Amino acid sequence: QVQLVESGGGLVQAGGSLRLSCAASGRTFSIYAMGWFRQAPGKEREFVGAISWSAYRTWYADSVKGRFTLSRDIAKNTVFLQINNLKPEDTAVYFCSASMNLPRTWSEDGMGFWGKGTLVTVSS
Repeated sequence: QVQLVESGGGLVQAGGSLRLSCAASGRTFSIYAMGWFRQAPGKEREFVGAISWSAYRTWYADSVKGRFTLSRDIAKNTVFLQINNLKPEDTAVYFCSASMNLPRTWSEDGMGFWGKGTLVTVSS
């Protein structure tokens, strides 16, 4: 089992920045990649980005390329999602997830473990 805890969400003005964190515990040695998804009010959960645990590969949704940056600190079992130039449409609950292998597609079904999410609210 892998446990994931997100932090770093909050209320920010448009144009601001946030850094979300996801701390992993448990069988972290079995993680292949950590992913971030978000779910806006009334919308489905969507993929934001993912980072591999060891090879340091990253994947991003086209909608966030250039503004979102993933990084990880293996020693602390933590991944970070840096979000710059926040927009009101970025308002959502951001979920951290973990996959034990490389999924065919970055979808909810491809991820095995989830955190409870952290709320990001962007005011205009």
